[in-house]
Amino acid sequence: MPNNSAGAAAPKILIVGGGYAGFYTAKKLEKSLRAGEAEVTLVDPLPYMTYQPFLPEVAAGSIEERHAVVSLRRHLKTTKVITGKVTSVNHAKKTATISVEGAPSYEMKYDQIVVTAGAVSRTFPIPGVADQAIGMKNIEEAVEVRNRVLGNFDKAANLPAGPERDRLLTFVVVGGGFAGIETFAELRSLATYLLRYYPGLKASDVRFHLIEAMGRIMPEVSLETSKWVLANLDQRNAKVHLDTQLKSAVDGVIELSTGEKFASDCIVWTAGVMANPVVRATDLPLDDRGRITAHASLRVISGDKIVEGAWTAGDVSAVPDLSGGGVGGFCVPNAQHAVRQGKLLAKNILASIRGGEIQNYFHKNMGAVAGLGVGVGVYQWRNFAVKGFLAWLMHRGYHGLAIPMWERKLRVFTGWAWNWIVRRDIVSTSAVKHPRLSFETYASRPGAAPAAAPAAKPAAAKKAAAPKAAKPAAEKKAPAAKKAAAKPAAKDLSKKAAPKK
Repeated sequence: MPNNSAGAAAPKILIVGGGYAGFYTAKKLEKSLRAGEAEVTLVDPLPYMTYQPFLPEVAAGSIEERHAVVSLRRHLKTTKVITGKVTSVNHAKKTATISVEGAPSYEMKYDQIVVTAGAVSRTFPIPGVADQAIGMKNIEEAVEVRNRVLGNFDKAANLPAGPERDRLLTFVVVGGGFAGIETFAELRSLATYLLRYYPGLKASDVRFHLIEAMGRIMPEVSLETSKWVLANLDQRNAKVHLDTQLKSAVDGVIELSTGEKFASDCIVWTAGVMANPVVRATDLPLDDRGRITAHASLRVISGDKIVEGAWTAGDVSAVPDLSGGGVGGFCVPNAQHAVRQGKLLAKNILASIRGGEIQNYFHKNMGAVAGLGVGVGVYQWRNFAVKGFLAWLMHRGYHGLAIPMWERKLRVFTGWAWNWIVRRDIVSTSAVKHPRLSFETYASRPGAAPAAAPAAKPAAAKKAAAPKAAKPAAEKKAPAAKKAAAKPAAKDLSKKAAPKK
């Protein structure tokens, strides 16, 4: 696209999705765009970006939930932020339909579109999963898992040993990738920590099961490192079921392909992700996995042809991995790629506006690091691995610095420091799901009888009954009155009858 000529309307850039890639694209554009050079609009259903690598620690209570999200409006100063959904895109006409709460949907014209809508949990039609399981893709899910664990401990402490207590203290994670293993290990760490506050419960009362269909866990690390993780989890009484499929979760009853069966009140699903289905409501080209097809320069392509004015990055896109380390030749869906793609995407959009050179995305994997609960972690880079406490420090150091914005970094690091001093918080906030319950229960309503009214009804009934009781007495007096009235009447008749004599 040529330079914006003097007096011409500034090109409109629409960013669909405010995750890593979308946020960093908007942030870098803000820093580099000249006044009036372009108008940037970002649309996302949520007013914040979630730093997903922190979700397992949020679930475990090691990170305050608000510290794992970044406000879009606070940190995007000149970008127009719309809290809503892009429900369809017609790139042929360069229009997008936007839906916002409380107002009719409307169409927005754009010159360039950036689709960075991210990914959602990918599930399979396993009975009970859609009704019983919870994902680990957003902050709300992580908070709910934490509240469920804390709440279940509170309930179990009031029950005798038996099936119901076992159900409350059995926790299941489906999926043995990085997200699943980190969630599993962090929850195991939280449960071990909680036992000190529940003297009626023992370590053997708490059961953890991870279900993985493949023959190994964490394909991002070496086989030797994955075996070390398995051994570590086994020492912590956390059972991993390899080469095992979940057959059913109806009513929370877990049925495995091995024939094992047990009940659980907390089932976390981490078995894969898929591109956000919003892309299906666009006329942009998709691959067989529902991802937007992309050139290495992050421009959308249809076959070998560049789709002008359309860009994509992050988990929603199939971006070629030029380093040769990707799965199937494409970049894997993780924060490492999404953040860097967002930054390059902003540069390439600027280059397209100013007539500069557009660059291809190239990034060599820096290795993989995972936290497995307080004090335990693993790091893998090629054939080099670090395990245990040092790897845990590396995990926290890397992600503590990787979360966007310094105010977030400071909140996270200070939170970790305070947890080391005063220990992690174990307060459940599950009551926030029904914030008006107490108010509604005791609120006075128009036309309602006073609280003392029911007690007054018997007395009123007695008063009402008194006239009925007196009625017989009145009826007794009535005949006498009739007799008394009859005598004067007789005298009058006798007087009238006298002249006839």
